[in-house]
Amino acid sequence: MATLDKLFRLLNDRDGSDLHIAVGEMPRIRLHGSLEPIAGATALSAQVVADLLRELVNETQWNRYRAENDLDFAYGLEGVARFRANYFRDHNGMAAVFRIIPSEVIPIEDLNLPPAVEKLAHLSEGLVLVTGPTGSGKSTTLAAILDRINSTYAKHIITIEDPIEFVHKPKKSVITQREVGSHTDSFTAALHTAVRLDPDVILVGEMRDLETIHLAITAAEMGVLVFGTLHTNNAIKTIDRIIDSFPGDQQGQARTMLAESLAAVVSQLLMRRIDRPGRVAAIEVLIRTSGIPNIIREGNISMLLSVIQGGRKQGMQSMDDGLLALVKSGAISAEEALRRAVDKTVFEQLSSGDRGQTLELDT
Repeated sequence: MATLDKLFRLLNDRDGSDLHIAVGEMPRIRLHGSLEPIAGATALSAQVVADLLRELVNETQWNRYRAENDLDFAYGLEGVARFRANYFRDHNGMAAVFRIIPSEVIPIEDLNLPPAVEKLAHLSEGLVLVTGPTGSGKSTTLAAILDRINSTYAKHIITIEDPIEFVHKPKKSVITQREVGSHTDSFTAALHTAVRLDPDVILVGEMRDLETIHLAITAAEMGVLVFGTLHTNNAIKTIDRIIDSFPGDQQGQARTMLAESLAAVVSQLLMRRIDRPGRVAAIEVLIRTSGIPNIIREGNISMLLSVIQGGRKQGMQSMDDGLLALVKSGAISAEEALRRAVDKTVFEQLSSGDRGQTLELDT
């Protein structure tokens, strides 16, 4: 048993999300959004950190880490959970962050997502982007959607991840999970192969570069249902980010491709709850309508906010709407919502009006 297994069990037992290990620091765990030192722990020496990290990897991985100063992989602790491990170096030496991955996929109904998100599992083609900062729950949402497909349809689902996080067991579907670095050289190489493997659904764990983005859009144009992630906070920034990744002389073509292929954008922000321990996600949802392709083709991306606000009957909601709903339900504070709101002035007016009282909000 690896020495770190004790800390992994503690992280799981305390319902934490991340474990931080670094030279000169006490081990810390993230609980409901805040980093807290482990009681009774002492600062770790360089040798202790090296010994702790060496136990979890094989010789090939260790040599890669020592040569490149970065290493990503998944580590499984039987009966507890899987962990996404990120080894790196900082000014003090070796360090690592481990994120817990639940051993079972959380059912989509238990995630308190807007109903429109569940409907994405029933699409037959197109590009669906799930976005948000690191640690916002993108992987959890995507795992729940894929599990719904797996439980409902006889399809071929291919995931390309770095590393593999949730492990899906075949139900009605056939599942092919590939890990960058272990089963394929890159997201790009895996995507090139994936379109030749008779896929119905492809998950691209991270759309990091132009070629990966281009291949994902192309696969969606070919009739595959493609899910991808980006580190953007809302639909407008997501579409701008994709278009801006192309060289200037190709952006017109990129807008046309995206206009034809984009099916939905789901953006998530994760915040600390005030009603009980834990965190909760505010969600923005953009669903393809007949008018969206022209907006994207013509580059009028700012108009999408009006489309979202006018598309509530289709299941759309803006990030500000999601924040407001959480404030009204008592799940998050008005101050936290205001800090995250896109239009802070409008949000302050809406929240005070909808709740029937004046909220004390800092501007």
